[in-house]
Order: sequence, then structure tokens, then C-alpha cells
Amino acid sequence: MSILEFIPNNGSIFISAKKINPIPKIITNIWPGFPTDLMSVVIILASQAEGVSLLHDWMYESRMFFVDKLISMGAHMTIADPHRVLVYGPSKLMGRNLETPDIRAGMALVLAALVAKGESIINRAELIDRGYEDVVGKLLALGANIKKID
Repeated sequence: MSILEFIPNNGSIFISAKKINPIPKIITNIWPGFPTDLMSVVIILASQAEGVSLLHDWMYESRMFFVDKLISMGAHMTIADPHRVLVYGPSKLMGRNLETPDIRAGMALVLAALVAKGESIINRAELIDRGYEDVVGKLLALGANIKKID
């Protein structure tokens, strides 16, 4: 079972996110396991999925430290300890003025802002640029309502 529905369409792939299937548990691991660098963005995906998700990153304590920002946006989450977060979805997120603590959390906050109703501002966004090339341009090409403020 996949989390999202993928539909082939004339050489392209259509991804339906009308309903995101439950994500019961994800635990990071070394290769070939689930990569720790993806945990932050998966937390956003889990916030929009049906049901309860347990997300566990045993490699880095600081990986979950941005979850309080998602809670301030309206996400239903519980920080169990520095390595684990419980996500109760789906949550309706609201735009906020946010500050990113690091590259991975920054990209997750961008995705949360795109999901949220209303406007979000992400401060210290230059951190995101260190890890993701032309993220604003790529998201604009996908139809996102996003702009970079210098």
C-alpha cells in the first residue's frame, strides 16, 4: 500500500492527494533504511494523513525540535521525547510567522506553509537555500503560491 495514489497519464504521473493513507510508523535507519534527512518532510505529510503516525528518528535529537512550530500552525502532534513524535491527522494548518532552525526543518516549514490556509512567512530562509537548489523556482513551476523576500 502506498501513502499517495499515483496514476500514470501519457508519460506523466498524476499524484492524487485527496486522501492520504495512514502512515502507522516510520523509523529512520542507515542505508538502505528510511533516510533521516526525509523525516522532517514526512512529518508534514503525516499531518495531512488519516490516523495516528509514530515517527521516530533515533539518529538526531534535534530533528524534532521544529514540531512546536507546526503545533502553533494547528497541527495535532505530541512530542513524545527528543526522538519521537506522534502525529494525529489530518490537521488544518493556519499560516504563521515562522523561523527555521535548520535546512531540513526549513523545507518542512515551506511545505507546511503551502498546505496552510493563509499567509506564512519563514525567517532565516537562507538556510533552506544551502540544502535545496532554487526551491522557490521549482515550487513556482509546480504551481505553488510562493515568493522569496530579500
